[in-house]
Amino acid sequence: MCKQCGCGEGGRVQINGCDAGAHTHGHEHAPHHHTGELNIPLLDANARQAERNRGYFEAKNIGVVNIFSSPGSGKTTLIGETVRRLAGKHRIAVIVGDLATDNDAKRLQQTGVPVIQITTGTMCHLDAGMIAEALKQLDTDRLDLLIIENVGNLVCPADYDLGEALRVVLLSTTEGEDKPLKYPPMFHTADITVITKTDMAEAAGFDRRQALASLEKIAHHAAVCEVSARTGQGMDAWCDELVHALSHKTTAFSHNHAHH
Repeated sequence: MCKQCGCGEGGRVQINGCDAGAHTHGHEHAPHHHTGELNIPLLDANARQAERNRGYFEAKNIGVVNIFSSPGSGKTTLIGETVRRLAGKHRIAVIVGDLATDNDAKRLQQTGVPVIQITTGTMCHLDAGMIAEALKQLDTDRLDLLIIENVGNLVCPADYDLGEALRVVLLSTTEGEDKPLKYPPMFHTADITVITKTDMAEAAGFDRRQALASLEKIAHHAAVCEVSARTGQGMDAWCDELVHALSHKTTAFSHNHAHH
């Protein structure tokens, strides 16, 4: 159960349509706590699994990126365009988390890379156990880059380390400039923040200066990229920043391995 909202009660996690193993946190029998209180047993168990995941990724030289946003911010479109730009240089797979549908996974399968769908049921975030289960369906010896599309939510996912090397948080121009101020824990954990849908900024009345000020206040340590995945504006700079950031996290990228 999530410490923020109590999600996961009676939920069923599925990986590519099949029930997940019993070790994902939605099936654990940890003591229940009132919403807002820290559920120590679950977070401790998740942290241990996340460290196992991280060790595995490091051993395999896989750069892992965990991407967060609220629903409708353009995660799937951004990931699809990123994969298309990097697939010639790196061996990529995507894990997609969603509450109910596999629509995003189907869209990303069109890029031609392996895509694993995690359907979380009533759980509003992915956890490290779910990722460990999903990895069983990937040939990790043939991967350099794993992109995780987390469930659309800016609250609960912030608390769950998946073993990733890099955290990326999206802010779309259609959401408003104060999103980082409303959800500071999520933005504070970001290594990179991406302002998406820049082609819609004028129509949405987006105040770019105010948005950048909000990001500077909450996530001053994070690089900022401004993109429109639909028009391609800023996408090359974003991909360069992503690879650059990963080069400081994993040997797979620090040695600039390319696979054609």
